[in-house]
Amino acid sequence: MLDKAKPPCYTIHVNKNHSQMEVEFLTKQFKKRAAILSCLRGTKSHPSAEMVYEMLRAENPDISLATVYRNLTLFKNQGLIRSLGTVDGVERFDGRVEPHVHFVCTGCDAVTDLDNVVLPQAVLQEAQSSGNQVADCQLTFTGLCQKCQKVM
Repeated sequence: MLDKAKPPCYTIHVNKNHSQMEVEFLTKQFKKRAAILSCLRGTKSHPSAEMVYEMLRAENPDISLATVYRNLTLFKNQGLIRSLGTVDGVERFDGRVEPHVHFVCTGCDAVTDLDNVVLPQAVLQEAQSSGNQVADCQLTFTGLCQKCQKVM
């Protein structure tokens, strides 16, 4: 089980047996991985893999969409990021892993955090009352954002 209080640390271990080519490869892979995680944690847009790829492509021209997908899957499995599920058929991600509420606009597909909404303890207690062991809860509201309401 992953200790979320202590996320994995990415360290490049190089010794005298590694060739210069291997060292360059490891360093390049580490930089891409760090860039992907930093990009996701540095935005509130809850991007898809394609959106992360587009945000990174200018500064990392050798990054591939496959690399982004692989690393997002790795980060998700390690508990460093969360998947919000799909929005209009595309998986979206969140760099914030602590529980919080989202709003998804059905007009423009924007995903925003609702930081002032607190999940009531009664909801958790009800879920656990029949012997269930709750591991996670994600609350998402859907509807039209203010911009889309003005257009309609």
